Amino acid sequence: MNDQEPRQSPDWVEDAKTEISGMAKEGLNHPSSKPVLTGAAIGAVAGALLPVVSWPIGLAVGAGFALYQRIKK
Repeated sequence: MNDQEPRQSPDWVEDAKTEISGMAKEGLNHPSSKPVLTGAAIGAVAGALLPVVSWPIGLAVGAGFALYQRIKK
């Protein structure tokens, strides 16, 4: 499998659990915390600017996308 392709196995759910629990335990010291918070902030701003999407939805989508980008490798 090429390293650039996302995982095809269902292990990404377990990886997400591990990553989220690590961020909860270590706070900002965890390597994924800052990118996920940055994604959440960008999503919240985008959600506030778009007429159809509210900022909480943008925040959740931005954080989810950033987390996905961290665990897909």
